[in-house]
Amino acid sequence: MKRTFIFSAISAFFFIGNTYAFDSEHAKLTFSKSQGPYSELFISGIQPILEKEGYTIKAVDMSDLLQADFALNEGEVDFNVEQHTAYMNNFNATQNGHLVALTPIPTVPAGIYPGSKNDLSKVAEGDTIAVPNDASNTARAYNILKKIGWIKLDEKADSSKITQNDIVDNPLKLKFVEMKSLNIPAVATDFAFVVITGSVVYNAKVAPDSVLAQEDIAPHLLLQLVVREQDKDSVWAKDIKDAYQSKEFSDYMQKTNTGLWFVPAYH
Repeated sequence: MKRTFIFSAISAFFFIGNTYAFDSEHAKLTFSKSQGPYSELFISGIQPILEKEGYTIKAVDMSDLLQADFALNEGEVDFNVEQHTAYMNNFNATQNGHLVALTPIPTVPAGIYPGSKNDLSKVAEGDTIAVPNDASNTARAYNILKKIGWIKLDEKADSSKITQNDIVDNPLKLKFVEMKSLNIPAVATDFAFVVITGSVVYNAKVAPDSVLAQEDIAPHLLLQLVVREQDKDSVWAKDIKDAYQSKEFSDYMQKTNTGLWFVPAYH
């Protein structure tokens, strides 16, 4: 067994028919831009749709997602496309945020990638696995390892908050090193296997088809179009949402998705 795919990265894409209203009073849209796949996808796939409707798009570079959320919460930008609801809800709870998610958007799944070994069947007793050390991604990693049968987790544990303490069976006595996600690709060969999250796969130029097992993305881990609560019913916010759910964007994804993206189904 060289590769175990929990789901296909290329999902059926169902679109909703839409007509853009165009908000002439808010025709200049500003978003926080990161060095990652989600901003790039917006620029290449969504921005042209909105510009054809009359909008002008401005990107503001942000060093990290926390900075981006502060900028959004303070109204310095109109929206971002870099986070899932788990992160957004944590920001709202800890930073007095007022952010809301409008629609899931294409997401790069987390997965198990080769380290010193490139075949899951070669896993051996005592192998060391690198996993991300931030809470939501740590949970994702252990859930993937559970999916492929390497560990068992406490059935009573919250799947979104899994830690090493929730591992109830580890028959191969695997060792887990939790470290910063961004650092994992550079040291991958120091481990038997590594778990890498979506944006890191893209930024580190890891080949998507080298993945050995992928997560089954839970709804709270799908990336989202996020705006301030006070803007959620605005015409411009609806137009961005409709662009993501449009046939034009569906066609774009079908032409350009080489397996990197999981595309949510819109009903």
